[in-house]
Amino acid sequence: MEDIELMHSMGVNSYRFSIAWTRILPRGRYGDLNPDGITFYNAIIDALLQKGIEPVVTIFHYDLPFELEEKYGGWLSPNIQKDFGYFAELCFKMFGDRVKLWITFNEPNLLAKYSYMDGWYPPGYCFKPFGNCEFGNSTEPYVAAHHMILSHAEAVGIYRKRYQAKQGGQIGIVASSRWYEPFSI
Repeated sequence: MEDIELMHSMGVNSYRFSIAWTRILPRGRYGDLNPDGITFYNAIIDALLQKGIEPVVTIFHYDLPFELEEKYGGWLSPNIQKDFGYFAELCFKMFGDRVKLWITFNEPNLLAKYSYMDGWYPPGYCFKPFGNCEFGNSTEPYVAAHHMILSHAEAVGIYRKRYQAKQGGQIGIVASSRWYEPFSI
């Protein structure tokens, strides 16, 4: 709340933050909803709006419930699409009356690279020459990225069909890109 006060005092008019899947559904669809997590995010959203700051919410920012990784391999399995859709819809139901700007994924291209090629992020898969991990092969970054894109499409479809008209929001994705300019012309 102190940070929100500081943002308000600086004249910030929007704030992007992520909802931790693990804070809302610690075990994915295989466990109970955490009411403390819902209360936490409701308080943030309400405080932002009271100060005239538009919440911009990222649904997934590298925090997959461990149970989904253990149960079926997380982003390496097509099962993740249904689970991500379930989580996204829960966010739309709980917060969509106040959140008008949604981001499904933060930089899924980097997550695929750093989690399944370089091994820097969980689950820490990689392959030579990019790393020396216990697990991983050269197809996994592509399989994981494919499932992230399909999961994005699942969430967008749910939002557009069931919530967008009623809630009046927008939904998209954030991809990492680089901008290059010549040193001289």
